Amino acid sequence: MTATEATAASRTATIRVRGEVRRPAEFAMADLWALPQHEREVAFTCRRSGPRHHRFTGPLLLDVLRRAEPVFGSGQRKDRLRYVISLRATDEHRVVLAWAEIDPEFGNCAILLGLTRDGVRLDDRGPHLVVPGDVCGARNVSGIADVRVHADLSD
Repeated sequence: MTATEATAASRTATIRVRGEVRRPAEFAMADLWALPQHEREVAFTCRRSGPRHHRFTGPLLLDVLRRAEPVFGSGQRKDRLRYVISLRATDEHRVVLAWAEIDPEFGNCAILLGLTRDGVRLDDRGPHLVVPGDVCGARNVSGIADVRVHADLSD
């Protein structure tokens, strides 16, 4: 291993999955690479740089969360609707998604944790949240470090 490869390996990102899950977990990039990979082309507008077009490859957020086993049962359709997923990036950017957005019985949106962008690996930066269909790029976030599943208990 060269010095450059060793430095890159020491910076390889991890992502923690916590909250209302049976198996809180920490996924190294290698763990995410071991999951089924999906490819998505996205186009969105960024306020700073205008229109953006990228191709991402990575696992579905749903597949990662299923490994952590959310506390609700798969047969509890309506119960799943009250859960949210909050994601935090290394730069403290935060995004909240409704579980229903990724659930195959509801929104069925193929949201990815991108491991490559335009063919370039993101191992040292961490996974990139990829939300196909968003017009604005604000939910396409680099360097996801923390994911939490929790019930929206506000009344």
